[in-house]
Parts: sequence; C-alpha cells; structure tokens
Amino acid sequence: MKKILASLFGIAVVGAAAWWLFARGNSAPPGSAAGADAAAGLHEARWYEPLPNGLVHCRLCPNSCRLPEGKIGLCKVRKNVGGKLYTLSYGQLAAVHVDPIEKKPFYHVLPGAQAFSLATPGCNMRCLFCQNWEISQSFPWQVATQAATPEQVVDAALRSGAQAIAFTYSEPTIFYEYMLDIAKLAKAKGLKTLVVSNGYIEPGPLRELLPFIDAYKVDFKAFNPQFYVDLTGGRREPILEAMKIIRASGTWLEIVTLLVPGQNDGEDEIRELARWVKDNLGPDVPLHFSRFHPQHKLANLPPTPFETIVRAREIARAEGLHYVYTGNVPFPEGDSTRSPATGEIVVERKGYFVVRNALVDGVAPDGTPIPGIWK
Repeated sequence: MKKILASLFGIAVVGAAAWWLFARGNSAPPGSAAGADAAAGLHEARWYEPLPNGLVHCRLCPNSCRLPEGKIGLCKVRKNVGGKLYTLSYGQLAAVHVDPIEKKPFYHVLPGAQAFSLATPGCNMRCLFCQNWEISQSFPWQVATQAATPEQVVDAALRSGAQAIAFTYSEPTIFYEYMLDIAKLAKAKGLKTLVVSNGYIEPGPLRELLPFIDAYKVDFKAFNPQFYVDLTGGRREPILEAMKIIRASGTWLEIVTLLVPGQNDGEDEIRELARWVKDNLGPDVPLHFSRFHPQHKLANLPPTPFETIVRAREIARAEGLHYVYTGNVPFPEGDSTRSPATGEIVVERKGYFVVRNALVDGVAPDGTPIPGIWK
C-alpha cells in the first residue's frame, strides 16, 4: 500500500483543491481566544468531565482515560490542561487524498464517486498490524501537519469535485470535534459524509455524531475477543454495541475484517462473525474480507493466502449474508454487487473502479431494491 505521508508539507495532497486548502491561513482572528488556542495547538474537547484534584475523565471512547494535569490520553491527542480536556489535533491535517469511494471501502455508497479523504495524527487502539502506523501511532508534534479550519476543508472538498468527505486513515474518533464540525458544514453544502473507523467509541458521542454522517465503515478486527486484547489493545464488546447503534440510526453501515493468518482466519470464527452480523444487523449489511500484508509489528507473518479470503466469502454467503466482498485480492466474483434474487451483477467492479452500474435509483434490472446510498 502506498504510504500516506509524502514530501509536500509532510502530507499527501491531490489536485488544486489541496493547494487551495494550504494556501489560506487559519481563519481565527489574531489575538482572539480561539486564535490563541489554535496557536498553542489546543481546542477544548467534548465528552469529558472534571474530577477532584484537577483530574479529567475522558468519556469519548472505551479507554475511559482519567488524566492528571499535563497528561495525555492513550490516543496521544487529548490532554489535561488546567483541569480541562483539550484536543491537540483539531485542525492539524496529517494526510489528504482524493480517493475512489470504493477504496474506503464503500461498495453501496455512490459507486464510482470520489471521496475527499483526510486524517489527523493519533488513534485509540494499538493494532500490531496497522497500515498507517506512521500517523496513527504518533503524537501530533511527531508528524508534519498542516493547519486547516473546517471551512477550508469543506471548501477544498467542493473545489476538488469530490462528492463526499471521508474521515479515514488514522482513527476519526480521536479527532471527534474536528470531524463533527466538518461534517455539519459538509452536509449543509450537499456533500456526503463518511467515517472509516475501528468503531471504538462510546454510545453518547456516537449518537451525537450520527445525524451528520451518511455512511460508517467499521473495521471489525476479529470476532474472537482475545484478538482485540492481544493485537489491538482494545475490547470487542463496545464495537459490537457501536455497530448496533449505527445500524439502528439509519446511517449506512459496512464492515471490513482483515484476515490475519493464524489469528482470526479460522473457519469457525468466520462463521460466528457472519451469524452475528445476520442476527444483529441483518443480511443486507455488506461484509468485506481483506488480505493481510506483513507490516508494522507483524512483519514476521506471511500474507493471507488467497484461498482464505475466497473461503471466508463462501462461508459468509452460506450463512445468509447477501453482500460479501473480497477487498484487496484479484477475484472478480468478490468485487461486484449482485442481486440476491437472481445473482445478476448490478454493479461491476475491477479493483476499486466501477466499470458498469445497472442500478436505477437503487433498483436492479430484475426489480430487486439493493440497499445503500445510490444518489
């Protein structure tokens, strides 16, 4: 996978829209409180409570950090300053790309559209197999970033011609305030809003965010709870709950599971995962299986065998899921969307690119409605 960080300002940019984004300065008035906080890299956080003796309790994610004065949370971006919780990453972009929406991956959202994709440093998990560890496992001052207000981000997205803004690459939950402010502006301007997340977020902030999000993709690491403890530093149960909340809210949900050899790729575990999705979220939630490549702290493992990915799709389909995809392997059967009624291809893909879309307002030629966001 192409690394996110590039030479220009230390971040990856695409097209005139990104240049416009970086050409303008921070819009906070000089000398104002907002300007002073921005200059110090601080923005007061949401979803925390002050505790006695100057401590603060962050209530954003299940890490539930309790921080003394001057300490930073496990996410590397939320700090106790004077008995208040501040985010250090608000408006600090570490990566910007314009990507095919299928690369997120969203296969039931605006096929063939472009997504203006962005990230700040930090993450609330410590996945040993992280693809973007250079930014996700770094403090904000360890990564070259570029300041951009929410207004500048939305303006740049519109100028790029993208149809959506995607919060992705690191973990959007940890730049929650920035994401929320951008999403509100983007929705008002007619852009779709997409979250690509590990799903490790508390119910309260999730419910506050969802009215401003069109689609949410959860990287569900494994159905085995011990996998979460050993390889991510997180817990499985809060993510199961988050997926239920997303699904019940009406925000479109897709799920991706990266199959790591010998860790979460057993047939029984895949079968359990598929059954849980069907029973708790419904058979129409798309499930993607992706291939692991050696990287970060699991460079000693081999890539996932092609046959494992194909077999995982077969198992999930046999358990009754209607839309099961194979992400990053050359397997045409797993790329395209089919009508569950007839098996007819209704959105044909080659890799991340759409070559034919037979849907009309989300309805297949055989008359079957295909769930998703199609216009």
